This record gives sequence, structure tokens and C-alpha cells, in this order.
Amino acid sequence: MGALIELKGISRIYQMGSETIHALRTITLAIEKNEYVALMGPSGSGKSTLMNVLGCLDTPSGGEYWLNGTSVGQMTDDELAVIRNKEIGFVFQTFNLIPRSSALENVALPLVYAGVGKNDRKERARKALEDVGLGARMMHKPNELSGGQKQRVAVARALVNNPSIILADEPTGNLDSKTSDEIMALFEDIHSKGNTIIVVTHEEDIARHAHRIIRMKDGLVESDEKNPTPSLAKRTATASEA
Repeated sequence: MGALIELKGISRIYQMGSETIHALRTITLAIEKNEYVALMGPSGSGKSTLMNVLGCLDTPSGGEYWLNGTSVGQMTDDELAVIRNKEIGFVFQTFNLIPRSSALENVALPLVYAGVGKNDRKERARKALEDVGLGARMMHKPNELSGGQKQRVAVARALVNNPSIILADEPTGNLDSKTSDEIMALFEDIHSKGNTIIVVTHEEDIARHAHRIIRMKDGLVESDEKNPTPSLAKRTATASEA
């Protein structure tokens, strides 16, 4: 059986007027099931473009992407939408929560798109929020939650469909250091339960939580190394404080 994710010669080229931007240049790498990977690099290195390709949010200009043994390039738009909803959970720096909806409703949203019945949606969303320590905040709207709590809601939403892959783009970028530790501890718990986690970050201390660090520069993989001593996030606050 092959890797969960296999990229072979992936490139991504953008045309900006008369200028050609090579965002990714022949990226070849494999990510195994239950790996915890950090994608690192400065702005313009290609790490966010690579994450968008991995998440089936963007189409490469060249090369092959195999996900769970299936060629992503051969999928229809509808098939890609199903993959994004069922196989991949997304966590963004800006949380991307719906302001007028409760935490429970925000977490249940992917299940609406998946055609899950109302009662089942509510129960699964409730469990996902309990799993991230927000059982007492289910009916709160985003403006009634702290930054850390909003990110926990976003993580619960990413987990609600039981995806095999969690893609997190600068997940602690808007959080203070104490709350960042809380969120990284949450990712450690998720990883320990069998999920594959890919975190995009430009912060060394966040990358050090991962078991493998891929550094990018100018659209290329500059280095790809195992991290022999992943940092353990401090669980210094309760969920209600985060």
C-alpha cells in the first residue's frame, strides 16, 4: 500500500499579466498515514500554494497528486468537493466561522453539505465540541467566544466528518502564546488518535511540535527532515480560559 499522499513533480504556475510566477517547482514528496508534518517557509516560499493543492482547493499546473491511491487529477469537480468535505478537515488562521450561528451550528455545517440528517448532525457536532473542551459553550456565537475558543470551534468543525487529514494554515497566527500552546496540545491529542496532520507555519516554535518538518523556499523543498524531539505543548489553561 502506498502513502496516504503522494506528489510527483507537482508544479503551480500563475500568469500575472506579462509575468510568470512559479509558485511550486516540481515538488515530489510522500506523506504517510498518521504523520504529523509542518510545512515551513517565508512568505512567497510556496507553502500556502502547496497546502491548497494538498487540500484540493487548487489544481496543479503539472505533475501528479495521488490521495489514498486515487489520482486527484482524474477527479471531477463533484468528486473533489466530496473529498474536501469528507477526507480533509481545514483549520484556518482567521477561524472562518459564521457570525450569526452558534458554535454547534458552525460545527454541524459540513454535515449539512454531506446530507446528514438533522438529529445526527446535532449529536455529532455536540460530541466534536465536547472533544475539544467546549461542551459548555455550544450555544455561544463567535462574538461571545475568545480567540482560543473560536479556534477550538474551528478544530471541532474540521473533525466532525472524521476526516483522515487535518490541514491547518497558521492555526495559531491570531493567538497569544498561552492559547497557542492550548491549540497545539489539541493537535497532539488529535494526532494520537490516528489523524494525519499537516500544519503550515512560519513560526519555528509551532513547527517543532511536528514529527517531520518540510522547509520550502522559492517553490522548492529546501529540506525534509524528521524531528527527533517534538515539543510537547503545555496544557496550562482550561478550555474555558483559552
